[in-house]
Amino acid sequence: MPYCVYIILCMDGSFYTGYTKDVTERARLHANGRGARYTKMHPPKKVAYVEQFTSRSEAMRREKAIKKLSHRQKADLVGSQKSTDC
Repeated sequence: MPYCVYIILCMDGSFYTGYTKDVTERARLHANGRGARYTKMHPPKKVAYVEQFTSRSEAMRREKAIKKLSHRQKADLVGSQKSTDC
């Protein structure tokens, strides 16, 4: 099963980035307040971006790189979303 890096758009317009093997289940946890401390304080609106990787280490590297981006750069990345199943 592949690993995925995802970006969640929060209700306040901020972004949360993470990685998982199951984006649907992880999004459900975030929506129920059990996904991450950040999404407890900034309720999620939707999964706005997903990238698929073959290894956990690749996904972790990409997650770290995305977290270093500015809000504008993350918004541009979300706007460039290609259809990816994960």
